[in-house]
Amino acid sequence: RSAMAARLKRCLVRRRDGREQHGVAASCLRELRDKASGILAIDKAREPITLVLAEDGTIVDDEDYFLCLPSNTKFVALAKNEKWSSKSLDSGTAWLSESVDEVDSTAEKWKQLARQLKDDLSNIILMSEEDLQVLIDVPRSDLAEELAQSQTKIQVLQDTLQQVLDRREEERQSRQLLELYLEALKNEDSILSKVAESETVPRKEMDVVDTGTSSTGTSAKTALSDQILAALKEKPAPELCLDSQDLELVLKEDTQALASALRWDKQKAEALQQACDQELSKRLQQVQTLHSLRSMSKGKKTLPWGDWLSSKRKK
Repeated sequence: RSAMAARLKRCLVRRRDGREQHGVAASCLRELRDKASGILAIDKAREPITLVLAEDGTIVDDEDYFLCLPSNTKFVALAKNEKWSSKSLDSGTAWLSESVDEVDSTAEKWKQLARQLKDDLSNIILMSEEDLQVLIDVPRSDLAEELAQSQTKIQVLQDTLQQVLDRREEERQSRQLLELYLEALKNEDSILSKVAESETVPRKEMDVVDTGTSSTGTSAKTALSDQILAALKEKPAPELCLDSQDLELVLKEDTQALASALRWDKQKAEALQQACDQELSKRLQQVQTLHSLRSMSKGKKTLPWGDWLSSKRKK
């Protein structure tokens, strides 16, 4: 029994649009497929399933490759005719992608983003800073051809994208200055407090009080990707860097699990989720406002590009 257990590989499996993960132990790829079909309740008519790496969508169909994967590798089980997607579509902003044609995984990223703008220009508000920069860097002629617009209008569009990006950077700098000011006040109060305590508390006792925060020794499991966690931990005002779907994923996370994953205290994690909630609400409100203006513009389905961009630049 111990020899069999040594051959088993621990894996995590989930469905394409699901967030619930299931632990499975299997000795080979075929066994993992069979167990995944059963535990995920995939209909027999939709088999055989395809297993892909949750990290990047790599199809795992080679036994030797499976055996080389580390334990606790995350897999996504795709039923017949399903395709892997890098972003979940079960969030409140899924309607933004419903009318966008499915893009082949080999297509360039900027073309995918351009198609979102072609469908609805208000998607600019919901894009991440990285996505905005990608569209700004696209040659004007290429973007004009993809969007079937003149280069003059594309120049206005890219200027608008740059203004959105600049505004987020200004907001980040303002928040950084405010945080530095508050931190300076906090340090000043802390120094005064320690000076007062040193007169009454023995040094040995103070050393005990001043030790670092305790650690559970275990890392919390979250549904957030390493890229999102890195942005949350390293970027100042990270809510301005993420797109709206990533913001929703942060909001859905358990606060305690998020704090453990980032090695923060719970209060700081709550403040982060509150900032993400405010940023997401602001973006959705801007989109709804634009949709209302569009519906009032003489019954037309969409505002003319020039009018939309002009109004956006004035803001």
